[in-house]
Amino acid sequence: MTMTESDFLQDVPPGRLRPLNQTELKATLADLKDIATSEPAIAALLGSDSPLRDFIFAALTLSPHLREMANLDPALLVAAISKPLSPQIEALVAEARRAWLPAQDGAPSPSESEVMSRLRIAKRRASFLIALADLARIFDGRATTRWLTALAEASISAAIDHLLLSSHEAGKITVRDPSTPSRGSGLIVLGMGKLGAEELNYSSDIDLVIFFDEMAGIVANPDDAIDIFPRLMRRLVRILQERTADGYVFRTDLRLRPDPGSTPLAIPVDAAMIYYEGRGQNWERAAFIKARAVGGDIAAGQAFIRDLVPFVFRKYLDYAAISDIHSIKRQIHAHKGHGAIAVKGHNVKLGRGGIREIEFFVQTQQLIAGGRMPALRCRATEETLGELTKAKWIDAETRDELTEAYWFLRDVEHRIQMVRDEQTHLLPETDVELKRIAFMMGFSDLSGFSEALVATLKTVERRYARLFEQETKLSTETGNLVFTGQGDDPDTLKTLHRLGFERSSDISHVIRTWHYGRYRATQSVEARERLTELTPELLRVFGESKRADEALLRFDSFISGLPAGIQLFSLLSTNPALLSLIVNIMSSAPRLAEIIAAKPHVFDGMLDPGLMAELPTRDYLAERIKSFLAPAVHYEEVLDRLRIFASEQRFLIGIRLLTGAIAGAMAARAFTYLADLIVEAALNAVMKEIQAAYGDYPGGRVAIVGMGKLGSFELTAGSDIDIILLYDYDDEAGESTGPKPLDATRYFTRITQRLMAALSAPTAEGVLYEVDMRLRPSGNKGPVATRINSFEKYQRGEAWTWEHMALSRARLICGDADLVLNAERIIGEVLSARRDIPKIAKDVAEMRGLIEQEKPPVSIWHLKLIPGGLIDIEFIAQYLRLIAPARGVGIDANGLSTGEALKLLGGSLMDRNDLDLCLEALHLYTELSQLIRLCVDGPFDPDKAPSGLIELVCRAGDCPDIKTLEAELKRLSKAVRKVFQSVVRA
Repeated sequence: MTMTESDFLQDVPPGRLRPLNQTELKATLADLKDIATSEPAIAALLGSDSPLRDFIFAALTLSPHLREMANLDPALLVAAISKPLSPQIEALVAEARRAWLPAQDGAPSPSESEVMSRLRIAKRRASFLIALADLARIFDGRATTRWLTALAEASISAAIDHLLLSSHEAGKITVRDPSTPSRGSGLIVLGMGKLGAEELNYSSDIDLVIFFDEMAGIVANPDDAIDIFPRLMRRLVRILQERTADGYVFRTDLRLRPDPGSTPLAIPVDAAMIYYEGRGQNWERAAFIKARAVGGDIAAGQAFIRDLVPFVFRKYLDYAAISDIHSIKRQIHAHKGHGAIAVKGHNVKLGRGGIREIEFFVQTQQLIAGGRMPALRCRATEETLGELTKAKWIDAETRDELTEAYWFLRDVEHRIQMVRDEQTHLLPETDVELKRIAFMMGFSDLSGFSEALVATLKTVERRYARLFEQETKLSTETGNLVFTGQGDDPDTLKTLHRLGFERSSDISHVIRTWHYGRYRATQSVEARERLTELTPELLRVFGESKRADEALLRFDSFISGLPAGIQLFSLLSTNPALLSLIVNIMSSAPRLAEIIAAKPHVFDGMLDPGLMAELPTRDYLAERIKSFLAPAVHYEEVLDRLRIFASEQRFLIGIRLLTGAIAGAMAARAFTYLADLIVEAALNAVMKEIQAAYGDYPGGRVAIVGMGKLGSFELTAGSDIDIILLYDYDDEAGESTGPKPLDATRYFTRITQRLMAALSAPTAEGVLYEVDMRLRPSGNKGPVATRINSFEKYQRGEAWTWEHMALSRARLICGDADLVLNAERIIGEVLSARRDIPKIAKDVAEMRGLIEQEKPPVSIWHLKLIPGGLIDIEFIAQYLRLIAPARGVGIDANGLSTGEALKLLGGSLMDRNDLDLCLEALHLYTELSQLIRLCVDGPFDPDKAPSGLIELVCRAGDCPDIKTLEAELKRLSKAVRKVFQSVVRA
């Protein structure tokens, strides 16, 4: 998209943006007409036929966030269309920087809430103008990121000055000069990541690391500094990120400090230096490349960064350094995957070919060579690419391709975030929402945008892959690998040990077994030849995984069960990404490895190159189950095919989750869609069998209610399913019409029993699901099938509060359409009844206490049962659903996930900060529990878990190590428990 050579929006060229659709256009026009009644400039705009009018219409249809801001502050929209943009933004940045100062000379210092309000208003206005300038292409990505960074720095500096001055006025510290409180304070505020590189994104959070020099002289007793400064930093976080009526400034993350699980928010300089010199980790070296003093005592911050140079940029390049860099790659874990790249749902930051790969491409080479070449110690990505070219580390073509790709992807990222001011990097999963992004990027249609995006992602992926191919050639000379004869070759044992295997002799024996053709997969000469060619690479890749011996032994177990091997070995030879994926499974997911070994057919789906490109939506799975069941003629054949299909698709959903192609919430949806389709297909097969044996029951109809995690789209890889079978029939009928007629009770009971057997009885192909029907009326004491009128009577008159809580997650998943509608009506009416709020609160709290008493959590990793864990969040959502009618909130939250229900109900019934906290915790719990249930059976113990799984869990929790993640879980669960106690008050 060409740039606009002007600083005025009125000079925007025709056709810069397209409106999303007519509906949004009408809504936007209505809003602008309302504004025009009080703003003549907007009235004039509406009356004109100009490119500016068309641009404003389009921009406000494409971004609900910008439209909301225009409605909130019409004068801001007037200023945007009538004055040059840069001077206005510059003035707002200056306004933010002055937020700590008195309104006029001689006036008292502003209160904290006043500072917060000033910063939020400046941020809101500046971000509105920056967004319009970016969409109009008055600003390119470089200018947008610079302005956003300047705004963040001004806000941080103002907040720090306010905190220091208020502490000075309270007599806790003595600053050198109250007119410049930060100067000489010894308080070091470093901006990390995109803030440090001056590349902040539109809805970015900011990463800060804070140190203080207790000998700087502003604290009378240096020993008091360790209490004073961390307390100030808690206030800093509140000033910047707490949501108020004016919004928020920036979400603030302080977790990049040393050992964040056990250290205060601000750390003494000397302690930090000792830590980095003695215990500093790989990810911290990479993080400090971009570190920059952004607030507080700038001179002290710059000196601290200079002192850290030997830690970040090592003087010599040796094998340990290369191994270090490989280790960072594993920790960042941008998995390359294989096959095509999906556009829908793609993560433009962390996904394949994304922004992170460009940054890592740059950082890797900075870490290797920055020690000897100071010119490479830049912070900004584009600048570093230029320096790498000058230093002949990359060619000009690579520089240009990656620079263009970087700014294209940053533009996409900004537009994703501009839509609703959300800190997300995920492209939408629907065509309508994707069109928003395409139109905001200036494309006229979705296909043009998709082609440009995929081409960009592939360019990045290609360049990124080449970097590591070259590194492999430089750093791996395999050495002797001889597996002939009966005994071990001593040099081969040394090579295996060097490659990373501890039990060299056992591994040598396993590989000799392959070469002897003792497995079906290695019996043919061709298969053994392919395997011999593959062995050095196989050993190298397995050796790079931690606990390499266990991983290779799992692989051995896998190939021992294969009917043939030549196709697999050929594929692995030519497809390094597939080999990486197998190593990933064997080293991090014992449960998946056991599934592959027991049922090698599940692996067939991985050979489909389109696997990672296709999201496992309901339509995707429905199309496949239909074609897979089509050849089945007999009932037993249908059940076997259902089991084969379910095990394969569960495995493939798991692979997508394991490789990061989908996130935990999407995996939960996919596992649930799969269960819905399996239950429906099993019910159809059962009904045919019953009808063949006992005939039709006059007016007979059946519907299945999904309860628990099945009802709320939250199944995991190993979940059982909770269902209720409802039925109805014509009252006049006495029995079924077949050769062996049955009365109603026996007929529908037989359907239920056959359905349970179809789902849970073990066959040669295994079990589909363990089925739990205890949530039916009267539980295990009641009949297995429930007539609809009995269900209604029970729910309206006899059900306990906990049963209504369970009902709030009920979802009709299949069956007769009229019965489904009737059941949905009953559930809706029962849940819409006005209840006694204190009684509900008492019942919910007692129920939670009972669970806590009977099932105490064994560790912080029992995410479901811990105080402040999943159950607390689920109970909050269920409680809100039950009390909403009594509070006058008529929201229909049926058939939603816990997160969706919480968002919908919490918006009216909870404090916004509490709601955000619960959603943040739920997101983390979901990501972790999905991954853990996928990879291991039974409880998760970090001390015993495969190291590959630990890395995956840390990546899913966005934490550098397991201790940090555990500290984050403790922080969130503690906070959620407080929210639970305040929301569910008797």
